Amino acid sequence: MLIVGLTGGIGSGKTSAARIFVQLGVRLVDSDVLARIVVEPGRPALSKIRERFGAGVISSDGTLSRENLRDIVFHDARALSDLNAIVHPAVYEEMAAEVKAYRKDPGDAILMLDIPLLFESGGDKIVDRVVVVWVDRETQIARLIARDGFSREAAINRIEKQMDLDEQKRRADFVVDNTGTFEDLERRVGEVFEKLREINRGDSQNASQGT
Repeated sequence: MLIVGLTGGIGSGKTSAARIFVQLGVRLVDSDVLARIVVEPGRPALSKIRERFGAGVISSDGTLSRENLRDIVFHDARALSDLNAIVHPAVYEEMAAEVKAYRKDPGDAILMLDIPLLFESGGDKIVDRVVVVWVDRETQIARLIARDGFSREAAINRIEKQMDLDEQKRRADFVVDNTGTFEDLERRVGEVFEKLREINRGDSQNASQGT
């Protein structure tokens, strides 16, 4: 039984790495997917968001207007902090349920929690190992400009809202360097997966032997 946290900065290629890990056989829990689930109509988090930000963030069909909410929190650090204080606990509650189910029936799979702000949110405390998808700053900037059409200044602004990738790299158990081609990424993810699988096998053997 092995629970792994996967993280990386914006533009690092974490999503691509996660897909490769899934293809290799990990059981993935994506916090971004959970973040969408916890704000669906009827969920407590959506009611709290409406109370904090007003009816303007709710669409006519009762769903969250992400565009309107984004306009509010993008330039307001306090508003963003308040939003995170609503959504993050709800996401972690869902994630805890996934972990609990995994502990009851882990099988041979590795459970991987994809958490963008893993260190910032304390997610590293609930996993056994941390994998960081890393690129250098200039590559990160170039990818955001090419992918999202950001200016260099806007790209840097987005990057600096997150923990520096070099710091994440320092705190990681395993690092996937994604500065190369997609084929390079596949190979490096495969190498990390094999190391995680060895750890998982060792843990399973120790558990079966009662050590």
